[in-house]
Amino acid sequence: MTTIATAPIGPQRAGLSDLGPIAQLRAGRLGRRLPQLYVGLVTYGVSLAMMVRGDLGLAPWDVLHSGLIRYVPITLGQAVVVMSFVVLLLWIPLREKPGLGTISNALVVGFSADATLALLDHPDSMALRIALMVGGIVLCGLASAMYIGAQLGRGPRDGLMTGLARRSGRSLRLVRTGIEVTVVVIGLLLGGTLGVGTVLYALAIGPLTQLWLPAWTVQPRSLGSGGFEGRR
Repeated sequence: MTTIATAPIGPQRAGLSDLGPIAQLRAGRLGRRLPQLYVGLVTYGVSLAMMVRGDLGLAPWDVLHSGLIRYVPITLGQAVVVMSFVVLLLWIPLREKPGLGTISNALVVGFSADATLALLDHPDSMALRIALMVGGIVLCGLASAMYIGAQLGRGPRDGLMTGLARRSGRSLRLVRTGIEVTVVVIGLLLGGTLGVGTVLYALAIGPLTQLWLPAWTVQPRSLGSGGFEGRR
């Protein structure tokens, strides 16, 4: 699940804060932030499944996941979970710190995707397939804004991107492009699904998340000295 930390809007403009895992929980407003996190993650899984059933191309990381399941006897959602924890291992040398949202992301999105795939049939109509593809991309942008705006930790793939950017000194956009090209190539070599949906996702996901992120960013309460005041 490639997301949005690379959307054109910067963290400061979006009102996002760079908190450690304990500070994320101590920052309060959990009655709003926790439900928003989990609704966003479940919705993300639903959006992934919609693109799968549309069968017109997947998001870059899901090209890799769809290729992986051709060789390993697991479901697509299980592949999402497995790769999430593989990516988290790469956080160790990058010294990224996971939060509740990080671990939740690694688990909930894949399970939600599998549950949705079990309920959603593959449509025969091209019009319905296009609707599923477009709807999945739009819903993914909304879901990304929700879980990022909850400010409870980066997703595994977002943390890999920000960690590599910090250690290499390269821009987030350049690092994101490098990662996504790499996973798409590996996915294609494994027989993954690439199509027009992959291109549309790459073009639309940043602007869509930028559109919704300000409305879904929850400002935590003040943490005292050196902290910040909540505004929402």
